[in-house]
Amino acid sequence: MSADANEEAKSASGMFQALSRFSGTLLGIVQTRLELLRTELQEEVQYAAKLALWGFVAAFAGLMALFMGALTVIFVFWDTHRLVASLAMVGVFVAIAVAAALVTSHKLRTKPPMLDATLAELAKDREQLRARL
Repeated sequence: MSADANEEAKSASGMFQALSRFSGTLLGIVQTRLELLRTELQEEVQYAAKLALWGFVAAFAGLMALFMGALTVIFVFWDTHRLVASLAMVGVFVAIAVAAALVTSHKLRTKPPMLDATLAELAKDREQLRARL
């Protein structure tokens, strides 16, 4: 075997090793980011489930309190102003519904984007890879 052929074989072997290390690093980065994505998705699902459960409990308790309060007001004014008392309670419920809709709309508009941390990490990885190339 000549010296040129031996040197070419070493060069090809070195390039293969560098490519192998690069692909291993790239796969490691992808695996880490996928694990981060999975963790964030699990946290979002758990947060949504807890939020839905506590929201339901709060809504149910609040509605029961409002219903009982409305019945109490109507019963107090049953003999004199039952229609006015009923309409006043309807007005209170409408006001509460509008306020709740406005708060919900605000919360949905101001919620941070889902998977924000994962996207930030992927952007950092992309910049690091561009710097190396």
